[in-house]
Amino acid sequence: MRLVIGSDHAGWSLKQHVIDHITSLGHEVVDVGSHDDQPVDFPDIAREVARKVTSGEAERGIMVCGTGVGASIAANKMKGIRAAVCHDIHSAHQSVEHDDVNVMCIGAKIVGPWLASDLISSYLAAEFSTDEDFRRRVEKLHQMDAEG
Repeated sequence: MRLVIGSDHAGWSLKQHVIDHITSLGHEVVDVGSHDDQPVDFPDIAREVARKVTSGEAERGIMVCGTGVGASIAANKMKGIRAAVCHDIHSAHQSVEHDDVNVMCIGAKIVGPWLASDLISSYLAAEFSTDEDFRRRVEKLHQMDAEG
């Protein structure tokens, strides 16, 4: 799978670990920044992650910021994105299985490298359910997206 990853300065310290873990699982990573610990605005990075996902250049995205919350809010402003903060294993896989989440957001100040690895493994192994109820609900999200 081809993934896009982005972080702000608060998430930068965890980002390389995340990249290393993703590549160890055999996936390809596109890194859209930030590339150091200098202050950067998370909405700018979230926009780049979202663009790669919605254009098809990446199948899914991962954002790492301080808490994951700001990144999630910013990514969800972009049409076609369903982003979720995932700080537990169940949410990491269920968000994909039930809600077809395409951007997972994690907080570097909330989770450490060990948990981040488990979250990412769970997120990447998950597939959107074929259950009609989940498909119908996600279709309603698409309709809401189209309405603006």
